[in-house]
Amino acid sequence: MKTKNLVLMALLIGIGTALYMVIPGFSGGMKPDFMLTMMFIGILLFRDVKSVFVLSLATGVLSGLFTTFPGGFIPNVIDKTVTGFVFFAAVLALGKLAGRLPAATVLAGLGTLLSGTVFLSVAIFALGADFPFTVLFVSVVLPAILMNGVAFFIIYPIVLQLAKRSSFETAPSH
Repeated sequence: MKTKNLVLMALLIGIGTALYMVIPGFSGGMKPDFMLTMMFIGILLFRDVKSVFVLSLATGVLSGLFTTFPGGFIPNVIDKTVTGFVFFAAVLALGKLAGRLPAATVLAGLGTLLSGTVFLSVAIFALGADFPFTVLFVSVVLPAILMNGVAFFIIYPIVLQLAKRSSFETAPSH
């Protein structure tokens, strides 16, 4: 793993963290997780297991530290790790098609759906949280899918252009 790639991954996660911090909460303080969007972009750029592990773990820990969900640290780490590797498997299965904006945006939406489902399942069942899954799914996860999809659609082409201009060796540049 190259230092240059680690720096770009750290920048993506940092930008995602900053976006997460400035986005106001809704539905009892819950927020969409823009760190997830940046993790997806990182996985699309650096398609190897080590990068996916680093991105998923770092995103999970930071999401857990800044979550407004009671007891949300462990569910965040689990959800980002599972989502990162499932997203990576989908990217590998789709090959070059996964790098195209429409397909990548759909993948980001599906990844957000998976992330929200895993997070809520772990929070409710493993931690014994007393929250209604359906209410949280409809009020938080569905809007997050829309917001993350729109954010991904806007941010992904910008990051690709910056990576090309900076001569990063990313999966889409090959």
